[in-house]
Amino acid sequence: MHSKLSNEFEVAKNFKQKYKNYLNFSNKKITKDFCSNHTKKTDHFIFEIYNFILKKYFSDFLPNLNQIPICFVALGSYGREELCVYSDIDIMILYKNIPAYNAEKIIENFVSFAWDCGLNLGLRVVNIEELDKISLDDITIKTSFLESRFIFGSKNLYSSYEKSLEEIRTDKKELFLQAKLLERKNRLLRYPLSMQVNLKDGYGAIREANMLWWIANIIYGVKKTKDLIGKKFTNAEYKSYKNSINFVFLVRNTLHLVAKKKLDIITYDILPELSSRLNFSNEFIFMKTLFQDLHNIHNFSANIIKKIFNTISFKTENIIELKKYRFKKNVYICEQTVYCSQNRKILTLKELIKELLNFPKEVNNFDRSYIYFTSKTKIESVDKKLVYNLLCNSNLYIILKLLYNANIINFVIPTFKQISNLPQFDGFHIHPVDIHTLNTLKFSYDIEDDFIRNLFNKFSIQQKIMLRLLCLFHDIGKGRKTDHHILGENIFKRFLKSLDFDDEFIKTGANIVKYHNLMIKTASNEDIYSQKTVLNFIGLFKNIKEIQLLYVLSYCDICAVDKKYFTSSISKLLVQLYNQCYLAFSNKDLIKESSRRAFRLNKIKTLEKYKMLPNSLKRKIPQIASNQIFLRLKSEDILDIAIKSQDVETYSFEIINDDFLKLRIIRKIPLNLGYLLGKLQYLNMSSMNIFKLYDEKKIFEISFSKPALEEELYLIEEIVNASFDMNKQITLKKPLILKNDIKIDFNHSENLASMKINAKDQKGLFAYIAKVFDDYHIDIESAKLLTRKNFAKDLLLIEKNENFSENISKIVEILTDF
Repeated sequence: MHSKLSNEFEVAKNFKQKYKNYLNFSNKKITKDFCSNHTKKTDHFIFEIYNFILKKYFSDFLPNLNQIPICFVALGSYGREELCVYSDIDIMILYKNIPAYNAEKIIENFVSFAWDCGLNLGLRVVNIEELDKISLDDITIKTSFLESRFIFGSKNLYSSYEKSLEEIRTDKKELFLQAKLLERKNRLLRYPLSMQVNLKDGYGAIREANMLWWIANIIYGVKKTKDLIGKKFTNAEYKSYKNSINFVFLVRNTLHLVAKKKLDIITYDILPELSSRLNFSNEFIFMKTLFQDLHNIHNFSANIIKKIFNTISFKTENIIELKKYRFKKNVYICEQTVYCSQNRKILTLKELIKELLNFPKEVNNFDRSYIYFTSKTKIESVDKKLVYNLLCNSNLYIILKLLYNANIINFVIPTFKQISNLPQFDGFHIHPVDIHTLNTLKFSYDIEDDFIRNLFNKFSIQQKIMLRLLCLFHDIGKGRKTDHHILGENIFKRFLKSLDFDDEFIKTGANIVKYHNLMIKTASNEDIYSQKTVLNFIGLFKNIKEIQLLYVLSYCDICAVDKKYFTSSISKLLVQLYNQCYLAFSNKDLIKESSRRAFRLNKIKTLEKYKMLPNSLKRKIPQIASNQIFLRLKSEDILDIAIKSQDVETYSFEIINDDFLKLRIIRKIPLNLGYLLGKLQYLNMSSMNIFKLYDEKKIFEISFSKPALEEELYLIEEIVNASFDMNKQITLKKPLILKNDIKIDFNHSENLASMKINAKDQKGLFAYIAKVFDDYHIDIESAKLLTRKNFAKDLLLIEKNENFSENISKIVEILTDF
């Protein structure tokens, strides 16, 4: 017995090493036939293990495989012969309980031994007599059965299973198809095309090809998608689609090899080696190629699925009903969506654009049938007047989205070709440039922010046309070596000039394209309450209307990256910058600190709450030392703070935990700021304002980028209370800051200096800086903290006094001495 176990252990050990050696593909070339060959090789390994187990049980009396009531069936990608390097090996073992063979024991031994040998099995063991008890309402189970493939074993058993399989295929067919289409829709919403491509479940990925086959199999019973050549698509269409699928599998297998594990998402860190392994000269060319193939797979799959469903859902009795929605011959508009007959004659590009311009304004979607029809358009040169009318059409977004989906947008707007499928590896943008561009245009039709929507609604027709063109061309200069802002400005000028747009219109638009992200940068990185900052910003534009266009463009641009990036804090900063610009264009003196302070004080005096205050407090409000509080806060908020401060003898504080965490602290006794921020460094601080009030009181407003957990609030309260003990010490790790990372402007304003820090993002960076300033009794008036591309871009406004002027050099030395 011991000898048998020892022998079995050695066999398992040797087999495991043999299998491991086989999986070492590092020196082997991955080809388009790899998945098929890998599947066959895996069949062989599984058979070897099974054969060993059978010999163990039957010795020299090994029966024919067909006689043993066990059958091995491949499922999933293994069943489709699309097994990738580290994919799970999904198998179903069918058996029948015949006492003489003890099938369950044989299967148990096989599974245990296979795992010992290193095979990563996804396993389903099914008694053939209980097959009908398996729930076919579970579409995952039904789908896996559709993909089943006989590997080896009892052919009699598999024959019985095939009869059941036909029943499985036809059972509740319509419900299954509806469920699969819903599954597909939800999957594409969850995994849209992005810079970090999901090769399995994402847009244009393997699941889309699977979906087409599942539907073709259910409806037509075909074994391969190519069986529909000549029926639903041409050989040329299928060949192009198949080449794209082969490339995606090539990429996925190579990704597995680079990662040395099962991985379906192309991450930024793995991209360089992946593209190199695939013999691309750089990541840009590789990603452009991949994006184009993903588009090809998505469009082919979506178009053919639609054609199949149109065929099976067509009923002659519906023709009379269909005529109600007839827009013209073979074109129908139902519920604001345009449909097209499969038998419609193909149009030239010129004819197509004329048709698109004649559709009712209420149209907001094009069905797949019309997209497929558009993709067949005969390409020819287009009259510039038609393109001009197209760009001025109020339905520009849905028309361009149609042309994009049909892969002919570059023939209408040739400059779009440069950004088609263009990746952007800036760590901020989620989508390729072309998709980001169209999304930006889309958001100009769907403005959710109330303030911005009110601005947009007041735009003239020409301003709305301008906004749409700005959305379309703001990133048109990307993909070249020249700065895309300058190049975009020139492309905008040339293209619109060629279409005979008005010169003044072109000049205005080109200037906004040149500075299209300046409003976001200024609001995020600069002191927007500084007269100098505002005047420098508005000096680049002629009037407030240009600022309004830029403002709405900025909103659309941010939302096109991801709506979650248009946070309440970003919204507030943009509104405040816009209001400063509005004042500056009205009267530049209005943005002087003295003027705005006087304006706020006068506004406070008109409030009913102010009129009811005792005279002692009324006299103290003008004594508020900080100008910044009058620049940054509304009159009502300033008054509330003044009232709350009057009874503070030591300190008081609020913890506000709504959209994001905010601490509002009013103190008369010293606050150990370095300790406070050091203890809260695990939270992501975004900004801080410190305003001097009256009677030596100060208010601190410290904001964080997201809300705290409920269970954290008690701890935060304890930390704030402890921060009024000036003996409290905290050891903070010294951040790495270079001297070139710090820029100081002593003349930022009359009372404030500014310090900009652009350093590698490090935990506790600002807490450390605040502690150093505390040590030298230097007051920080405000701090704006931004992290992008793993770099912290912090702006500090510092009160100019003797402590600052005498010690700033020492502080810089301390911060940069490493």
